[in-house]
Amino acid sequence: EYRGLVKHTGGCHCGAVRFEVWASADLHVFNCNCSICTKKQNRHFIVPASRFKLLKGADNLTTYTFNTHCAQHTFCKTCGVQSFYTPRSNPDGYGIAPHCLDDGTVQTIVTEDINGKEWEKAVKEHKTIKDMSKP
Repeated sequence: EYRGLVKHTGGCHCGAVRFEVWASADLHVFNCNCSICTKKQNRHFIVPASRFKLLKGADNLTTYTFNTHCAQHTFCKTCGVQSFYTPRSNPDGYGIAPHCLDDGTVQTIVTEDINGKEWEKAVKEHKTIKDMSKP
């Protein structure tokens, strides 16, 4: 258990992929405008890998990469939903889709736009994004 954090559970649409993640009840969600996030409407919050646990569905995940191949865009082979992924900004953590969390544990969501079209500049100028995957 993590002090000051709550256990959220979630998964894909068909239920083949399930996970738990320890994070604040008040989520800081990124809305990125890079090419893939725009097409997928990928909004996500970032957590350290140590606070994420895949409960089921590892064999039902597939991964898409492009460009630098740093980001690991994992999604369910059955329903196609990306409920989490490994972001390029935080390859030692996970980006979690808040809309894939089960009801009842999120109190508030604050959304921050990030200019993924100019990814290198945006990440360099952002004061905290690289630290979000640190325990």
